[in-house]
Amino acid sequence: MQYKPFFLFLIKFFVLYVVLTVGYKLYLNQFDTTGFEVDCFTQMVAEQSETVLVFLGKEAKTEPNAFEPCVNLIYNGKFVARIIEGCNALSVMILFAAFVFAFSGKWLKTFSYILLGCVLIHVLNVLRIAFLAMALYSYPDYEHILHGVIFPLFIYAVVFILWVLWVQKFSGYAADTPKK
Repeated sequence: MQYKPFFLFLIKFFVLYVVLTVGYKLYLNQFDTTGFEVDCFTQMVAEQSETVLVFLGKEAKTEPNAFEPCVNLIYNGKFVARIIEGCNALSVMILFAAFVFAFSGKWLKTFSYILLGCVLIHVLNVLRIAFLAMALYSYPDYEHILHGVIFPLFIYAVVFILWVLWVQKFSGYAADTPKK
């Protein structure tokens, strides 16, 4: 069948994407958001962002939000951001993993690439939040462009580059083209 590789890619992508998304939703459902409880991974991302800022010599602290399930990030004594579940990059990691799996080659290589890619996405996301806090403190009028465009573009660009590397260098799907 001519389109078999394409349909196989779609099936593998959607199966893993749905499985991981349902698992993530089950994980989130164990937290009482009506009591403003934040999931453990989001809490960890917030604390690691604070640690990065302190490491950079900045005054920063995190504290629970009393009115919604998020963590407040205080930078130089000023509230600069709410770190919510969507800030933890787990949804981005799920998307990344599903794509790599859909182009999977050998099991160990695929699993290793997904694991290392997710660690890289996590580290870059924590750095993104820390740098975003500094930028929001200095340029609060540019919140929309900083939070809504520049910093998400950074994360998605990294994911795209990781996908391209996977397909071209590691997956086994790349065609061996003669060098000119």
